[in-house]
Amino acid sequence: MLYPNNIKKTHKTFINYANRGMDLEELINETNEYYLEKDMALIYKKPTPIGIAKSSFNEFGRTIEKAYFKEQSTLDYNGIYKGKYIEFDAKETKSKTSFPLANVHKHQIEHIRNVIRHDGIVFLIIKMNGLYYLLLGNDFINFIDNNERKSIPYEYISTKGFNLIEKYNPPLDYLKIIDNLLLGGHNYGKEVKS
Repeated sequence: MLYPNNIKKTHKTFINYANRGMDLEELINETNEYYLEKDMALIYKKPTPIGIAKSSFNEFGRTIEKAYFKEQSTLDYNGIYKGKYIEFDAKETKSKTSFPLANVHKHQIEHIRNVIRHDGIVFLIIKMNGLYYLLLGNDFINFIDNNERKSIPYEYISTKGFNLIEKYNPPLDYLKIIDNLLLGGHNYGKEVKS
């Protein structure tokens, strides 16, 4: 728009990046609330154990001034579904060609191995290229055990992973995929090296 004296005014748009990266987690949390309301499953986000090093009291109550992580966290979510232990992690990457293995810590990889060994259901939900994929823990571990790469190619994720379509309710119905695998007699633990 031109103002008097041919001055062009532009309006700057403020973009808030504060919650960027939280979209996937929010979708999963809403999905888990839906499952709980419908009495389908009990799946919760695990809190990270924090130790308080220093605190003080003020008019609002106790305030934490210094804290530390007590131990390494395992995966983000766990619970029970149809009598089976279920655990998974939510991961996002901006890379369009591969999922960096650095996004999954060594202790998390070992934890995935342990859940598989004990016949639990374990997987990653990965947001990549604007799409959501459920990658079973045994496919994730098999890739790690049989490749020297530091990232999983998108082609592997799109081929081995199950595409989750974002919907209204529940937003990411990952239990539908788990249901199909359970009904199909999928063996979660026997395909992976210990």
